[in-house]
Amino acid sequence: MTEIRVYAEGGGDSADTKQFLREGFSTFLKELNSKAREKHIRWHIVMCGGRGRAIDAFKIAMNQHAQAFNILLVDSESAVHTTPWKHLQGRGEWGDVHPHDDHCQFMTQAMEAWFIADIEALSQFYGQGFRNNAIPGYADVEQIAKDDLEPLLKNATQDSAKGEYHKGRHAWKLLQIIHPNKVRTASRHCDRLFDTISAKLQI
Repeated sequence: MTEIRVYAEGGGDSADTKQFLREGFSTFLKELNSKAREKHIRWHIVMCGGRGRAIDAFKIAMNQHAQAFNILLVDSESAVHTTPWKHLQGRGEWGDVHPHDDHCQFMTQAMEAWFIADIEALSQFYGQGFRNNAIPGYADVEQIAKDDLEPLLKNATQDSAKGEYHKGRHAWKLLQIIHPNKVRTASRHCDRLFDTISAKLQI
């Protein structure tokens, strides 16, 4: 393997927002990126916009970049009770034939759960007016329903110095300051993502 390619959901339709979110992911995953460089393995994060586009881009990559380790990184959208591909298959987003499960990775039910895993980083970013007590302490952020995530963040941040949580303006900046180990502790799928890539890099 000479290359790792991550096809991630997110970034909307704008080239600028995709670039910003790519920078956020690059910072959050910088430990893995650094290890890849040390081993002379190329590293690419491709922000695809919507999840359908991410899935389509991943399918194309499996043919066009067959020598790379290609990863589909998307929200699970709901609690996961089976293998990754079967989860997507159950949602009507994948067919019967699929590659190894290592190629499919989830950002919990939605990316915002990663932020809730590091309340200290949220408090640091939003500053005065951020309400810590508006977000309960979750040992397992994967249990937070997708539809509850943004309301939790908006409620906690609505009176903060930076204003109410806004995915486009804030998500990529939060990715740059949340601590990966805190997120890994609170999210088994984040931990799985790091473990999978580490194994491929033979760390």
